Amino acid sequence: MIYPRTNGADGAAVAAHYDELDRFYRAVWGTNLHHGYWQSGGESTEEAILNLSRLVAKLARITQASRVCDFGCGYGATARFFAQEYGAHVTGITISQRQHELAKKTAGGNVDLLLCDGLVNNLPAQSFDALVAIESSEHIGDKPAFFQEAHRLLRPGGRLIVAAWLAREQATPLETRFLLQPICEEGRLPSLATASEYRAMFNAARFRHAEYSDLSRKVRKTWSVCAYRLVKTIGGNADLRRQLLQRDWSNRVFAKTVFRIWLAYWTGSMRYGIFSATK
Repeated sequence: MIYPRTNGADGAAVAAHYDELDRFYRAVWGTNLHHGYWQSGGESTEEAILNLSRLVAKLARITQASRVCDFGCGYGATARFFAQEYGAHVTGITISQRQHELAKKTAGGNVDLLLCDGLVNNLPAQSFDALVAIESSEHIGDKPAFFQEAHRLLRPGGRLIVAAWLAREQATPLETRFLLQPICEEGRLPSLATASEYRAMFNAARFRHAEYSDLSRKVRKTWSVCAYRLVKTIGGNADLRRQLLQRDWSNRVFAKTVFRIWLAYWTGSMRYGIFSATK
């Protein structure tokens, strides 16, 4: 497990990060903040993002009768997609007030949205046929508690899908010091786990038939696109450019972080994987 050199981010820090960077995230990537998944390599960015959502839906076995929890739903784009494309009833959870406000405006039918810490959600046990966490478990400090909560919320036979940023197994001291620890600090990640550590947490929470796929090569183009769009956005938007240059703004490292993550993916220091398992 990789930890930031400073104190790990708590829920309030994660919420503040997404609230303060709301305009940047939407300007650079849009309202679906997940990675793109380039299966053929020729898809547009928007198509690649939908590819990832469809892969998650397939692994979660989402159908019209499914009740799905989107744990860390962001602006609600994937929750809406599951509802509109598959007819599922989706409950999305986000800790960001700004994301929650914008998600409510476009939620539509069959989508409920909760603004809360996902580990303190007050939802009844065995409420869902599937729980998906797409790039949200990284922001959870007590990751074993997340797996226990997912197990509580799922019905017997329910599916847990986790798509996650990962650290390379046995990362070198240089990778850890100059890439992975700074990414944790700048991205408000309390920890960055490896694939084997995630597998151990699935097993400890009594999930069955856990499977894993490494998608790193198919998703890393995301950060080339982000870097290009960030430069273009900063160059064309004086207001956002001034904000990034404010010395007292805690999230001004945002631009640096994008390029650091790009390098971490292309060197293999960071990985991207998707896990699926059954309760």
